[in-house]
Amino acid sequence: MDLRIFTEPQQGASHADLLAVARATRDTGFSAFFRSDHILVMGDGDGLPGPSDTMVSLGVLAAQVPDIRFGTLVASATFRHPSMLAIAAAQVDEISGGRLDLGLGSGWNDDEHRAYGIDFGSGFGERFDRLTEQLEILTGLWATPVGQTFDHTGTHYTLSGAPGLPKPVQSVHGTPKVPIIVGGHGPKRTPALAARFADEFNVGFSPLELVLDRFEKTRQACTEVDRDPADLVYSAALTVCCGRDDAELRRRADVIGRDLGGLGQGDLAGSPEQITDTLGRWAEAGVQRMYLQILDLADLDHLALLGETVLPALRDA
Repeated sequence: MDLRIFTEPQQGASHADLLAVARATRDTGFSAFFRSDHILVMGDGDGLPGPSDTMVSLGVLAAQVPDIRFGTLVASATFRHPSMLAIAAAQVDEISGGRLDLGLGSGWNDDEHRAYGIDFGSGFGERFDRLTEQLEILTGLWATPVGQTFDHTGTHYTLSGAPGLPKPVQSVHGTPKVPIIVGGHGPKRTPALAARFADEFNVGFSPLELVLDRFEKTRQACTEVDRDPADLVYSAALTVCCGRDDAELRRRADVIGRDLGGLGQGDLAGSPEQITDTLGRWAEAGVQRMYLQILDLADLDHLALLGETVLPALRDA
């Protein structure tokens, strides 16, 4: 099982904070540093010093931290015009030397859209339609041969004569492309979208049974479009809270505002041995990659503990 670190900078993180966690991610042996794409703090807290632009942040971090991959889980399709996102992602891919993954979702938090005056759309159906067009445009622009142009006429976006530059450093099956992560809990449209566009399918913060059900629906969707289901990576995401003993575990849970008695199936909580056992079961069930959501970015010892104890046991699982 591939283990990646996933952060929530909107809860309060400076560039220095993110850089420290990204470096710790590399130094402790995890394969990637990922961040959410939000612009408003959620729940308690002031979110100081304030939100950071995801693509700017990833470009700077990738330039300073070698070896590991970087990505979004997930960028909101409502925040950026797809043409500008295609340019930004290709540029970050070039800055990183081909180490970017792009997770893209429809957007869901009405509060942050209202606060910053961003069009949220009339409902989930419209946002999902917009996400579909974004994926068509992203992949279309990147795949357009140099010297040719790309056109798109849709409900939400129209492009005419776009040269589709710059190209990503990476390619998938010989075509320039930043690997795309699509995920969610929807039983029909999300698997269909993943089958068309994704290189990885992700289900976050859910019981294993639901994760496996959505994996199977995505495999079925791949078969329906004559795509090999094994062409995708199947991943999940869980909040992690690990302690060497009960006191350390309780202290970490208190810092992130979680009651140990209330930690549910969307969390990994316990000793290194308990977390390793749980992840081992998920790996045996077919989860190939896990994003470990770290909520206290100041606690680098937490990362060190996971890297020293959990990571070696799961690396080859």
